[in-house]
Amino acid sequence: MSDFNNLVGEQLKTMDKLLFIQSEIERCQVLETQILELQKETELETIKEEIRRMQEELVQIHDLFQKQTEEVIRSYQGKIHQIV
Repeated sequence: MSDFNNLVGEQLKTMDKLLFIQSEIERCQVLETQILELQKETELETIKEEIRRMQEELVQIHDLFQKQTEEVIRSYQGKIHQIV
């Protein structure tokens, strides 16, 4: 009977280790998911910043284009006045 009790005791210890490791794996998987989500958020913030930067650049380019258009119009009007 003592052998039986020892074997059952060892089996219970093994079961405890198995359950512990299984719970640690699940905990690590949850952490992995959280880390992946944080990385996605970081990537999203990076993309949002890039979009904001490009929008600012677009405004600057638009302003430059508008000034160039005004200069072209003035230049054209000047040539017309020279001809007339």
